[in-house]
Amino acid sequence: MQRSLPCLLSLTLLAGCGITQDNGLPSKAAKPVFASVETEPVASANDAADDPAIWVHPTDPSRSLIIGTDKKNGLDLYDLAGKRVQSLPDGRMNNVDLRYGFVVAGQPVAIVAATNRTDQTLALYAVDANGRLSNVADGKIPTGMADPYGLCMYRSAAGEYFVFANDGDSGRYKQWQLEARGERVGARLVREFGVGSQAEGCAADDGTGVLYIAEEDVGLWRYSAAPGGGSDRTSVDTVANGNLTDDAEGVAIFYGSGTSGYLLVSSQGSNEYNVYHRDGDNKFIGKFAIVPSPAGIDGTSDTDGIDVTSASLGSAFPHGVFVAQDGKNTSPAAAQNFKLVPWERIAEALKLPAL
Repeated sequence: MQRSLPCLLSLTLLAGCGITQDNGLPSKAAKPVFASVETEPVASANDAADDPAIWVHPTDPSRSLIIGTDKKNGLDLYDLAGKRVQSLPDGRMNNVDLRYGFVVAGQPVAIVAATNRTDQTLALYAVDANGRLSNVADGKIPTGMADPYGLCMYRSAAGEYFVFANDGDSGRYKQWQLEARGERVGARLVREFGVGSQAEGCAADDGTGVLYIAEEDVGLWRYSAAPGGGSDRTSVDTVANGNLTDDAEGVAIFYGSGTSGYLLVSSQGSNEYNVYHRDGDNKFIGKFAIVPSPAGIDGTSDTDGIDVTSASLGSAFPHGVFVAQDGKNTSPAAAQNFKLVPWERIAEALKLPAL
């Protein structure tokens, strides 16, 4: 959705310019923040960029990367200045996620998973020491889905690695356990369940064992991430009478110490991002919107995927970073891309305590 703001760059003006949700613009309740970096546009036109995942470099956080999907082409990797450093035209990759410490051929690596809509498979990659991806899937890993769509990963307290993915608009989810097979990685199906209608965004909390799924026209749900978790669920927030405006899209977790932290969700229909407590019953805290920056970076609208990290990524993002897909890249007009917001801007806007 295209943003057309009557107020210009001043955050003070934006906070009081009377924006409503009726036309798809952020509400007055949404606190304005702006991005300090945007990535190069994806190569594909129209609706193409979709979901980001943040890879934190193990020894030099300033060399961390953003892995983004181009759902018409493959995966792109960007440095923290937004420059594309690798492109993998491996198929119509829709959603992407990663976890650290998976052992392949005796060596711990960061493992990246993505849904490939071209051949209806799970794509699996390892990240090398230079932050480059290489395919480690044990052949084609079929999903058995007509249109594999959303995806997220989970590492259990026992050190087991899992991938969740769902089938297009059916709301049907599957869970696979990843298995090292020599120098390759396979996947074994361990669970299936349905959410009821179309979903995409999801995130699993490795610390609490909770799986969050955004059912687009309904709301946000909390499930067990364990392979034996079944289909029992609890509502966190709703579209009908809650704080979300359909579609409910990307989901991400900001980890604090212990079980502290924040749960973030893209409220796509209002061009806002909701923030909830990570612990307890995920109490709603507030919402923010990414608005045009004084440096000329446009705001975001119609966001699909998001990601966030609490890790310090060097001088550019000392307190972590929030990454959002921008559905309408307007300044200058170009293909879709991803916007990077220093976490401290969000924390200050919503008066979030340091964790």
